Amino acid sequence: MADIVHSQVADFPYHMTTTAFDLPGYRITASLGVVRGVVVRSRSLVGTFGAGLQTIFGGNISLFTSLAERTRQQAFDTMLLQAEMADADAVIGIRYDATEIMSGVTEVLCYGTAVRVVPLPET
Repeated sequence: MADIVHSQVADFPYHMTTTAFDLPGYRITASLGVVRGVVVRSRSLVGTFGAGLQTIFGGNISLFTSLAERTRQQAFDTMLLQAEMADADAVIGIRYDATEIMSGVTEVLCYGTAVRVVPLPET
């Protein structure tokens, strides 16, 4: 699958995603199965060198933090694209997992359950 661009999933509202197993204000009517986004990234030689310099001074290693945030966002967006393709209204139970495949190469997985929901009647 080609790289996922954030704008490709802009139609799926972030407020319809949760780490919980229910969505407040909605009733789940159908479970459509697991949706996932997988990204495998490596550090560049230049980025690794720059991060190495940052470790000398201690504190946040912003080059790696930025790489981690971009990777997680891409995995999340890929998961939302799968949810949209499954005609889901929401994704519940969202989790992340990361595994170092080899030195300097990391897989980031974002997964959840795609569901259809209806709004609960207002009381």
